[in-house]
Amino acid sequence: MKVLLTDGNYKHTLAAVRSLGKQGVDVGVVSHISCSISFYSRYCKSRHSAPDPKKDPSYAQKVLDIVKKDHYDVLLPISYAAVMQLSGIRDELEDHVHLPIADPAALDLAGHKDETVKIAEKVGVRVPKTYYPRSVPEVRELARELRYPVVVKGAEEAGYVGYANTPKELISRFSSISRYLPIVQEYIPGDGYGFFALYNHGEPRAIFMHRRIREYPVTGGPSTCAESIFDPELKRCGLAMLDELRWHGVAMVEFKKDAQNGEYVLMEINPKFWGSLDLAIASSVDFPYLACKMALDGDIKPVFEYQVGTRFRWLFPGELFHAMTNPRAIPQIAREFFDGRTRSDVEPADIVPNVVEIGMTGAEFLLRVAQGRFWRAHGQVRR
Repeated sequence: MKVLLTDGNYKHTLAAVRSLGKQGVDVGVVSHISCSISFYSRYCKSRHSAPDPKKDPSYAQKVLDIVKKDHYDVLLPISYAAVMQLSGIRDELEDHVHLPIADPAALDLAGHKDETVKIAEKVGVRVPKTYYPRSVPEVRELARELRYPVVVKGAEEAGYVGYANTPKELISRFSSISRYLPIVQEYIPGDGYGFFALYNHGEPRAIFMHRRIREYPVTGGPSTCAESIFDPELKRCGLAMLDELRWHGVAMVEFKKDAQNGEYVLMEINPKFWGSLDLAIASSVDFPYLACKMALDGDIKPVFEYQVGTRFRWLFPGELFHAMTNPRAIPQIAREFFDGRTRSDVEPADIVPNVVEIGMTGAEFLLRVAQGRFWRAHGQVRR
């Protein structure tokens, strides 16, 4: 099997490269960053350059050229930008390679938060109270009526997120991204949970669930430590969303568990592979390999059971940045180095990507500090 992965500098691309490589798959990686961490993995057999999918519309054509020239069997896009660009030339790609992603209509619904709210309401999944102001004058009027804090979100997947504790803060945050038609939602206190799945044309074929232990930014961001769990109610909510979309391929459905009543509240759908992919693989749900097998063979044996209680940490920059911005977590982080159930993405047998990652961590720290995004990237919630 020969598989091409996109977005070589993402930590979950590295997770997929390692997973597939250990299964004997011939893995190629494409990236617009020449020093992408996945390029340095012992399991990466071919390295390809392409434009940035977020900025350059020629990206999809370049990937098509790579697929045609190097005769890949499966193409696994990792980032949202890559998924959406490649979806746009799906018919051309599928003349040459298997592409296990959802159809364009489902991707569009899943990638827009205002649409996912409507789907959740239809299938009985709780969502935060959501408002749709379409101009700065509208948000000024709305600001007087709300209970604070609230959250301002960009409409698309992985868009802007910011907290507002006062009407003035809300108007300021909304105004800064008003051209993207952001939504305003009530703030839900509680821990983050994820439901993850691989679907085959509307039918679930693999599932997984996790609880966030730590994250960066500490006010809300990607997991820096997470634990595998199983909860029938979380499963029900996640399946309800993806069943309604008649999903195909992988997706993450993100929730918060309301600290006041224990209900799961939908945050968003990520119509792609997710940042904590390592944890699912470590818990015996190998989503990259399963997606490739399903694409090639037409179907796979369902994987609905997995190891519960496994913890996984992403040390650089995630855990380091979390510790720097939340020193109270340092004793727990230190203890986990001696906890046999806690694993990390530092692999001695494939250490070069991690060494490169450490170097990049320093550069990212300086950039975040210079941009004022290191300590409280989304603002601070005051209650």
